[in-house]
Amino acid sequence: PPALVTIALQQSLTLLVMRRSSTPTTAIQPSQIARVLEESRRNLDRVEPAGLAAEMAAGALVVDTRSVAHREAEGALPGAIVIERTVLEWRVDPTSPDRVPEADDPERRVIVVCSDGYSSSLAAETLQRLGLPRATDLVGGYRAWSAWVHR
Repeated sequence: PPALVTIALQQSLTLLVMRRSSTPTTAIQPSQIARVLEESRRNLDRVEPAGLAAEMAAGALVVDTRSVAHREAEGALPGAIVIERTVLEWRVDPTSPDRVPEADDPERRVIVVCSDGYSSSLAAETLQRLGLPRATDLVGGYRAWSAWVHR
């Protein structure tokens, strides 16, 4: 659950700071991006790797935003369309003249996938702001999905 992930992240950051600090009881606040990431995930109904196939079968549009280098190194995500992060909003916004044909329904579930599930959370939140209320991302990204498939 997102709340447990947040707590675990905060505890990990605190432990890391405590290890590096000359005063073990001194802890700093999480980074600004950690806060933004947490805020971005508040309205996302994130998909677990085990649930991705069912989402696809139900008609979700799965968008792989990984770079060419990452896709070549890690592998393809079957059934996903590839839209690199730099142009995602223009290709998935149903009102954009530059959208892909699959992005014609603002109510369609859109699942953004990156390598590890961080940039995809930020991207999915942006898509929600563009009027795609069902946009979300894959917990742990491609790497978590691949580990689940090859378990």
